[in-house]
Amino acid sequence: MPKAPEDVTARAAPRLYLFTPPVAEPSAIADALAGGLKAADVAAVLLRLADADERTLIKRVKALGPLVQERGAALVLDGHADVVARAGADGAHLTGIDAFAAALPALKPNRIAGCGGLITRHDAMTAAETGADYVMFGEPDAGGGRPSFEAVLERVEWWAEVFQVPCVGYAASLDEVEALSLAGAEFVAVGDLVWGDARGAAAAAAAVARHLRLAEAAQ
Repeated sequence: MPKAPEDVTARAAPRLYLFTPPVAEPSAIADALAGGLKAADVAAVLLRLADADERTLIKRVKALGPLVQERGAALVLDGHADVVARAGADGAHLTGIDAFAAALPALKPNRIAGCGGLITRHDAMTAAETGADYVMFGEPDAGGGRPSFEAVLERVEWWAEVFQVPCVGYAASLDEVEALSLAGAEFVAVGDLVWGDARGAAAAAAAVARHLRLAEAAQ
């Protein structure tokens, strides 16, 4: 897993990892999601699902899955590892080591297993050693809280210098997008930064993409 440090000038710009708002009605987000996917190079979409019974969850995933996957992006569910295969999703993102370990049998070897909610360096290393396809730093918790951005940036820089497993850094602003890119994140995740933009999701996603390219140029 450890790797030799790279020359920062050799790094490509990160790709975008787009969080959705909690989805109860797929049609309410479909047009905006399609616009965001068209406006930027999106590597993956984290589909966050509002609480519902299993059958309803699967129907929601199937309603939005083709929209995402036909654009070449991976469809990753926020939790719900047990419905990933039946819904046709590409994988799941789990929060915390215990949830991640419990989900692995349902996901491996054919589906993406990502892990966030990593409080310590040890947690992050444990996730990678256990089989995480990526680790994520800085995403909001269930109450909307997140670590200081300085702490997130330090964690991303450390990870990028030492480990092969990709890391995702969560950005709450365009300045954070650029900083995470320069720190060596392979992916930058955004959520409210896109959905809360009064210009619409497409314009917001395009702005994020421009900042990723600016950061690449700065290297």
